[in-house]
Amino acid sequence: MKFHVFLTLLLTFAVTPRHAVPADWTAPVAPFKISDNLYYVGSRDLAAYLIVTHKGNILINANLESSPPQIRGSIEKLGFRWTDTKILLSSQAHYDHAAGAAEVLRETPAQHMIMDGDVDVIKTGGATDYDPTLPHFAAARVDRILQDNDIVTLGGTTLTAHKTAGHTKGCTTWTMQTHESGRTLNVVIVGGWAVNPGVLLVPSHGKPAAYPGITADFDHTFATLKALPCDIFLGAHGLYFDFLSKLSRLPKQGPSVWIDPDGYRSAVLNFEAVYHKELALQQSSK
Repeated sequence: MKFHVFLTLLLTFAVTPRHAVPADWTAPVAPFKISDNLYYVGSRDLAAYLIVTHKGNILINANLESSPPQIRGSIEKLGFRWTDTKILLSSQAHYDHAAGAAEVLRETPAQHMIMDGDVDVIKTGGATDYDPTLPHFAAARVDRILQDNDIVTLGGTTLTAHKTAGHTKGCTTWTMQTHESGRTLNVVIVGGWAVNPGVLLVPSHGKPAAYPGITADFDHTFATLKALPCDIFLGAHGLYFDFLSKLSRLPKQGPSVWIDPDGYRSAVLNFEAVYHKELALQQSSK
């Protein structure tokens, strides 16, 4: 994605009223296979991913409180069973990615696995989020607390949980490998990498930073992301990885459209530059 286009999209989301839901967050997309046993079951911008195994399935992101019926419909259109969802994972503990978790847990036997740092926010439905301006949502139980680089395995498929905090205290980037035509592909599903409007990275005018260590977390996040091998570039929001543009090219280019290591590296550097610009601005206006 060109950097100026990326900035336009970022600013569009930044100025959206906090309680308004952008149309692309709920607009449906026909589900499809990304690679091997990895499928897309989200909306036009709120991504949800299904990993299918012979011992049941893994769902990444339950999204909005209104999202589970859409996600379930997408899973069933692909020919899989909703009740075969055995593990529920999350990219981050904000309402647009985790608010539907309570319903998914009621309707399926899934075990809910959340990165430390986001656990309390999930359990309190957003009430303990460091950003008090964000909407609350239905609280959900947590069955397993994950630590940085923990592994989640089901039916021969392994995912690694990378703690890429800052956007939330337990923001998680997921990696896995798929296998196509004798080739092994590294998949990266970015959890989040932006500073929300109004979030303080440093103390300012008598107000403390959003939480102690937030800048260290962002520094660690970008160092981690830059070190990850990536063939298939995905993320919690479609705008992270130019989803709609790639989706429009899918009929002609086929699944290779998702292979975008250069786009991944460029996006990481662009978001890091935006972060450093915001940090410098806040430091200069303390």
